[in-house]
Amino acid sequence: MSFGITAQERGKDVFYFVRWSPLTEADRWTINAKVPSVGGIYEIYWMDDHKHLRMLMVGDTHYGGLRSELRRLTDAELNHNPKVIQILENEKIWFRYSPTDSVAVMEDVVWFFRKTYFPENPGVCHSGRYQRIYMNESAPDNLIWVP
Repeated sequence: MSFGITAQERGKDVFYFVRWSPLTEADRWTINAKVPSVGGIYEIYWMDDHKHLRMLMVGDTHYGGLRSELRRLTDAELNHNPKVIQILENEKIWFRYSPTDSVAVMEDVVWFFRKTYFPENPGVCHSGRYQRIYMNESAPDNLIWVP
């Protein structure tokens, strides 16, 4: 299975299909060995005491690529956010990603996910190219997470 994002335009609408990488436990060696240095989107989770995955963040990266961004965000020595550092130091961290080289696609997809996960404040804007954005996902894992 190859990972990535494809799009099909229909008039002023777009249908994105996101193929995620397998959910992987974050450590510097795994990220350096397996994550490509290309642009894309990512989701980062932490596992609570009840073995439930909790979303830590969803985002995109183009400069430096997925490898360096996931390393920076999942390593307590490289992250500068005190709230996140506490989670990184005390919990198991998991991630998945989907590469793409289009900044506009990243904007649309991350906006869609953040608008779905955090409807009161998605914190990002879409590209403005389409009237409606639709999403379909495929992942090798049956991911269930709690907010």
